Amino acid sequence: MHILLLPFGSAGDVFPFIWLGRQLLARGHRVTMITACLFEEQARRAGLEFISWGKAEEFEAMIRDPRIWKVGQGTKVVFDFAAKAVEPYLKAIESCEKPDLMLAPVTAFAGRLAREKHGTPLITVHLQPAVFLSVHETPLLHPAMKWLRAMPVWFKKALFALPNPVDLFALPKVRRICEAHGVKPPRSLWREWWDSPDGVLALFPKWFCAPQPDWPKNLLQWTFPLEDLAKEQPLSPALQAFLAAGEPPVVFTPGSANVQAARFFDVAAKAVAKVGCRAVFVTREPKQVPANLPPEIHVEAYAPFSTLLKQASVFVHHGGIGTMSQAFAAGVPQLIMHMAHDQPDNADRVERLGAGIGLSVRQFTPDRVAKELRRLLSEPGFKEATKGFQMSADVDVLMRWIEERA
Repeated sequence: MHILLLPFGSAGDVFPFIWLGRQLLARGHRVTMITACLFEEQARRAGLEFISWGKAEEFEAMIRDPRIWKVGQGTKVVFDFAAKAVEPYLKAIESCEKPDLMLAPVTAFAGRLAREKHGTPLITVHLQPAVFLSVHETPLLHPAMKWLRAMPVWFKKALFALPNPVDLFALPKVRRICEAHGVKPPRSLWREWWDSPDGVLALFPKWFCAPQPDWPKNLLQWTFPLEDLAKEQPLSPALQAFLAAGEPPVVFTPGSANVQAARFFDVAAKAVAKVGCRAVFVTREPKQVPANLPPEIHVEAYAPFSTLLKQASVFVHHGGIGTMSQAFAAGVPQLIMHMAHDQPDNADRVERLGAGIGLSVRQFTPDRVAKELRRLLSEPGFKEATKGFQMSADVDVLMRWIEERA
């Protein structure tokens, strides 16, 4: 079959689709990825055909928007960008040979539009539990939403019937594009386009989030994909030398798309000095880190976490689902500075599993981070809680399910 992969977003959103592409290629299928041009090299090195849409500067402008990491405001930025991307994304889809099947996240609205226009089957891929707005186990989309979990189901159903962000921010533009292409527009993106009728794939395990009664019926829940390009990019010689020179370090990263992390690294450097530990700072923009760092801190532009975290003591990060899953796979306690999107919910789940600690941006201060690092480094309960999670699953089951959707 010819299968299109349509990821939308940063590395944490794209890498799982590269993993899916590798598995589909191994089954003999032709696989084409369509996404932002920033990921062309990674996709092609994995053996995938590649078509880009949009311009690199447009994606860069989005991730450099300071609102992207703020609760509420970040959602608007993402959905605004997703709506603007529909036309160029659809043009890219229609530029290639007609596919037998498409896989896309909910934010790739062009995938659903192509399904309605051309009849190509579509699997919706959910990478995190936060996208399932269940009235039974309600995700923590904002720290203040903890009170909502205690509310009765009837109250949550009434609340969720109110206008929602995706319809407020993206629906008007998507409706106009649908009409221009002769497709009946949805009355609600969330209620009608969120989950494809052809199939829904949840790429996180049941121990992290159990299925709920109001999830889609045509759903397969699998496990974390754990793609980080380790096959193509080993640890740098400088990083290997640093790791070999002393005790396992604390690893810090604010996320691959976070180019506004100067405060994160400033706090990190001060906390490391207070604790007296070694550290690795991972950021694609090294200029974000403080000048004149001590030799106990090593800065790296990119490192595959599946390799690096095996030699780490604690992992401090932003709570992105892909980053977080690598910590579980490595059995490393986590300290999460959650900001927006799915991050508060992911951090909450890590805490409930006993595998780490979540902090808000305001709580992420040198004294507080140093305090929590000491706990994570010294209290055996955190390390013990990271063990025993089932990270693998039968890939053949997943591949057969995907192939049956075509």
